[in-house]
Amino acid sequence: MITLTVTLRTGEVRKIETKSGVSVMEAIRDGDVDEIMAVCGGCCSCATCHVYVSDRDWNRLSPASEGEQDLLEFSEHPTARSRLSCQIKLSDALDGLSVTIAPED
Repeated sequence: MITLTVTLRTGEVRKIETKSGVSVMEAIRDGDVDEIMAVCGGCCSCATCHVYVSDRDWNRLSPASEGEQDLLEFSEHPTARSRLSCQIKLSDALDGLSVTIAPED
């Protein structure tokens, strides 16, 4: 099992146990967190699953695709650590990943 740490918009921190191969978006949704709309269902065609990746974990991720970067540009709250949670696939190498749910656009 993989542990994902999620900081909600309220500041509450939740630890979610999940399996390898699911996206961060799926893990958050399956962990009963309802702050991510994920309108497109993980197809990278909206930005409603926007998260901020922790500083300590940023370099553990592969770079965002051009399509993901384009979508994040339309967000009202992008940062240098912004990612779409549907585009981050969890693996043993990402065990302990920490993300914060971005403010809703």
